[in-house]
Amino acid sequence: MPRRKPRPKSSRLPRDPRPIGDVFGRTEDGPCGAETFVVRTIPGSRAVKTYRCPGCDHEILPGTAHIVAWPAEGGENDRRHWHSGCWRGRHTRTITRRWS
Repeated sequence: MPRRKPRPKSSRLPRDPRPIGDVFGRTEDGPCGAETFVVRTIPGSRAVKTYRCPGCDHEILPGTAHIVAWPAEGGENDRRHWHSGCWRGRHTRTITRRWS
């Protein structure tokens, strides 16, 4: 069996914990700017239902990567699915649909 080189000492040192990132969501300003939203990116492989984007009022089809955002103080019923481009442009245009 061949001998392995010993690992450098730097790889044995404990590393700082890596940020979790999108696993639990990140926070961003909401569409109005006054409210904080929790934002989660949904890859196309996990998008299995059709949703309606509040930014453009068009459908988000299954297999399309998109954003799920909800007010930080809100709950499960406050989640909205946005096209990624609509979410990025949320400060430059108004919401086309409001839910009560």
